[in-house]
Amino acid sequence: MPITKSAEKALRQSVGRHTRNLVKSTEVKKLIKSFRKAIADGKTEEAKKSLSLIYKKLDKAVKSGVFKTGTVRRIKSRLAKKIK
Repeated sequence: MPITKSAEKALRQSVGRHTRNLVKSTEVKKLIKSFRKAIADGKTEEAKKSLSLIYKKLDKAVKSGVFKTGTVRRIKSRLAKKIK
């Protein structure tokens, strides 16, 4: 347990950030999962539409610090390869 007031506030902030980051990362992971399922089912048009949404969510996640830039670049590259 935090002892000082500043430590209490830091704990509150870190918990809030953690929950926000968790929501964003799980949302992206669900989208990627649905994209991979569409590819496996042979629905390439649906996959192409969801790819742009995935790109948008990944870019916003980088901007807010959920993922690092290199990680997102790697994910985007791998997803683009699967479309082809």
